Amino acid sequence: MTSQSLSEAVAEIVDKFSISEQRLKSISDEFIRLSKLGLHHEGESMSMIPSYVTSIPNGKEKGTFLAVDLGGTNFRVCSVHLNGDNTYDLLQTKTSIPRELMVGTSKDLFAFLAKRVEEFIKTHLSEKFDEDSVDHQLKLGFTFSFPVNQTAINRGTLLRWTKGFDIKDTVGQDVCKLLQDELDALNLKVHVAALVNDTVGTLMSRSYSSPGQHSTLMGIIIGTGTNCAYVESLDAVVKLGESELASLAKTSNMMIINTEWGSFDTARAVIGSTEYDDSVDQRTPNKGMHLFEKRISGMFLGELLRVVLTDLRSKNLLFSSSSPQLETEWILDTSALSRIEADFSQNLIATRTLISTDLGLETTLEERKAIKTIVSAIGKRSAYLAGAVVAGILELTSALDKSAGVDIGMDGSVIEFYPGYESLMREAVSAVVGQEKEARVHIGIAKDGSGVGAALCAVVA
Repeated sequence: MTSQSLSEAVAEIVDKFSISEQRLKSISDEFIRLSKLGLHHEGESMSMIPSYVTSIPNGKEKGTFLAVDLGGTNFRVCSVHLNGDNTYDLLQTKTSIPRELMVGTSKDLFAFLAKRVEEFIKTHLSEKFDEDSVDHQLKLGFTFSFPVNQTAINRGTLLRWTKGFDIKDTVGQDVCKLLQDELDALNLKVHVAALVNDTVGTLMSRSYSSPGQHSTLMGIIIGTGTNCAYVESLDAVVKLGESELASLAKTSNMMIINTEWGSFDTARAVIGSTEYDDSVDQRTPNKGMHLFEKRISGMFLGELLRVVLTDLRSKNLLFSSSSPQLETEWILDTSALSRIEADFSQNLIATRTLISTDLGLETTLEERKAIKTIVSAIGKRSAYLAGAVVAGILELTSALDKSAGVDIGMDGSVIEFYPGYESLMREAVSAVVGQEKEARVHIGIAKDGSGVGAALCAVVA
């Protein structure tokens, strides 16, 4: 029996990560099916959470608002001054969340967040903020990028944590009230006016900053995690019930829906699975959940690459020796893949330096070429999966049948910095909806989406 060569093993791995045009269409179809279920019934795998945001900006909104963003390992506090001409002025601070608070108690986490708000107001807004006047109470948009059951524009109970958080006593609680209680305890005249998923904020920010001939249909995050919000016809959100729909319909015929697409196809009916995906999943606190996110987003792609490299090393196909770094879980982040993807030097010098620095291993040119090929396969699968579900929303809403074009606001380190990611996404969209329709999709980076968008939701509130 002949042993497998490195090139043969790499070809097998690439095949495992590849997605055919037919499977792209199957993914899109399944996304549409599960989305409709989520719009009709609570408790479905695709949450399709109503945001209660029933209008999008036109760029003429004015005023100063607070926004806070708990989206992952950092907490941002912002003041946003909307100038009413599609522009805004933004002040912000960013603080890392201590690891112990990510697995501690609700009280500890939300007291920490409220204290950061207090510090921000005293440092940046003391001239505008009169503590003795209720007229100067600041409205705050709270970007909370975790699955919630939202029941009003500023009410929502946590369904489950993701992205490394695991605070048991927060599940089932109203996160707006948790924050408001801690702000009140500090005697801050700040009102939590809107609960905002970061994708809703991204959509709102894009709509404010780039109003033009094409309406903004989606806000998408592909960064540490991934998710999407989109504009849906109000009457499609059947699970709200007739009376609530009738009440909302008095002022609007649309609502932004937070899809929570990170949990799409947990049954793995169409997204597929490799032994490497299974290995990464076993290293996460929410095993068996958010499997779509674990194939796409920045938190997982680096570890996925490390697991593949470790497997090849165990088969004596890669590296002349192992290293403590190679055996260290989560040591690689997605920026490593981005740098390797961007390396077009003749001898892949940047890749050699990265593997030497990050993993403590020396490589041959053949090994570096193999690693780059694997990286490209992982990155392409991520972009293709994202593109397939974007196409699903285009088809679900029939948006391109109703207008000359649509606009999509995107944010996150993967979409912004991973070389060629948008082009690969577009390939997948085109494979599903056709080249003519794909050409009418306009994509732009929505800077400060979670901050500015949250402020804009506070305006709506």
